[in-house]
Amino acid sequence: MTPSDEQLQQLQETVLHHLTAIYAETSPELSLDTLRDDIINIMRLNQDYKESFPHRNNWDQNDIILITYGNSVKKEGEAPLKTLHRFLNKEVSGYINGVHILPFFPYCSDDGFAVMDYYEVNKALGDWQDIEAIANDYRLMADLVINHGSSSGTWFKNFIKGDGPGHDYFYTTAPSTPISQVVRPRTSPLLRETETHDGTKYVWCTFSHTQVDFDFRNPVVLKEFINIVRFYLDKGVHIFRLDAVAFLWKKIGTNCLNLPETHEVVRLMRSLIQHADPDAVIITETNIPNRENLSYFGNANEAHCIYNFSLPPLLVNTLVTGDCFYLKQWLMSMPPAQHGTAYFNFIASHDGIGLRPAEGLLSEAEIASLISTMQQFGGRISWREGENGVKKPYEINISLFDALQGTTSGKDEWNIDRFICAHAIMLALEGIPGIYIHSLLATSNDIDKLEQTEQNRSINRHEWDEEALMTELSTPSSQHAQVSGLLKKLIHLRKQQRAFHPNATQFTLHLGEKLFGFWRQSMDRRQSIFCIYNITDTEQPLRIANLNLVVTDRWWDLISGVILDGSSDVITVAPYQVLWITNG
Repeated sequence: MTPSDEQLQQLQETVLHHLTAIYAETSPELSLDTLRDDIINIMRLNQDYKESFPHRNNWDQNDIILITYGNSVKKEGEAPLKTLHRFLNKEVSGYINGVHILPFFPYCSDDGFAVMDYYEVNKALGDWQDIEAIANDYRLMADLVINHGSSSGTWFKNFIKGDGPGHDYFYTTAPSTPISQVVRPRTSPLLRETETHDGTKYVWCTFSHTQVDFDFRNPVVLKEFINIVRFYLDKGVHIFRLDAVAFLWKKIGTNCLNLPETHEVVRLMRSLIQHADPDAVIITETNIPNRENLSYFGNANEAHCIYNFSLPPLLVNTLVTGDCFYLKQWLMSMPPAQHGTAYFNFIASHDGIGLRPAEGLLSEAEIASLISTMQQFGGRISWREGENGVKKPYEINISLFDALQGTTSGKDEWNIDRFICAHAIMLALEGIPGIYIHSLLATSNDIDKLEQTEQNRSINRHEWDEEALMTELSTPSSQHAQVSGLLKKLIHLRKQQRAFHPNATQFTLHLGEKLFGFWRQSMDRRQSIFCIYNITDTEQPLRIANLNLVVTDRWWDLISGVILDGSSDVITVAPYQVLWITNG
């Protein structure tokens, strides 16, 4: 609908406030009123305005997102997006209601995260019709790769020519610029020397020399990305993943990470998107230490969701050591998300197990032991450059199924049980679960692809042949069929429990270091679930008295169906067994 005069005035004031915070210091000569009006017009909010509800939860316990590449499942002679859509409808429909298709645009490197054209679908995957078809059946999550673009794209070619769209989109600085404080996730040189029509330029490359950072000091760049947002909304994108957004704003003399202007750009995006589609969601991908990551919630006015990046390293560490001390300590420190915000929980993705989010949560000795164990299980280590050029481990590259094939003592027979236990923890925690397709399918390390690409992350980016995959899933004894079936059972149970709403109450239980547990309570306070996990490879006793079960309620385990009738004071919990004890 067309906004009322009052609504339009309020929107104009809000957008102007954001723009002032972003540009007042760097561009005092800029006409912010004109920029404000341009942005509102680009989003078409002067014609199609919807009332927003900042503290409304756009999710419930039914929301689970599958993370996948457009070509994770392929059939010869068919567009991979069509194959993927068929796989989704056949294998996950009714279990998963959202799908995150990792960058599906033309690209030059990093498996899609060096975008050449933000307005086109990679022809090797399919076309916009394929994307829209998936968006019609599932809540579609797409990447807004906002920090950097491809060095092979039209925009960068125009930068070299000094003319045309994109010629002024990229961040440059002098080679003498002091950059020792800059924190980034790579060890390659930050500045790339580039010959242009206007002479030698040095462009800023946070990630690699094929991924050149944009210069958001130029408001034309901001307007371009707002136009991209509007375009994606029109194509059915419902959830926006702001990739590497923490690095967006640069200020010489700082670490160029999480700067105030970056936060303000996220706030602006939320203000615009929520009036275009009140049900849309922004998720910030900020692979940084826990406290800094939490800051992207703002005051329920920035990201709707943040990736719970500390969960993967802490949970894997817990299960390979058989000690939940660090995981429990972290969980107790996590603030409940306000209404209108939620954690996005995951334990595996297309990237590795991030180690930066474990900083300050795991000791250096614990991290070193974790790295050593993962290397024994076939994992690789990727490095980053810290302040003053110090080289530090950034992430562990390994498939989650192989990461959990044993403990610090070596491989054992508990691989599947341990793997399911990990997912049962994630599925029950406060927040929205995201499941990587190769976790759903129990895919092992892809050593062939790793050797072929010489890129560590390729180890966990297998491309399945559809026929071969269907054969495995129809073979009951295969790890793929067993894990997929067990995970679907857990997902089915989760979706029926009001206490597993992403914003339902959560408290950590104190059951020692061998049993990990927490309590969830539905927002209407009618259902409680005690979530208890044996995170070791030996049986553990659970004293019922430690749970403080309300004696007037009937209690049973959702997973086994066993009723707790009071006949025993102690339950023996098998290795990696999961208990979801509920009263209704």
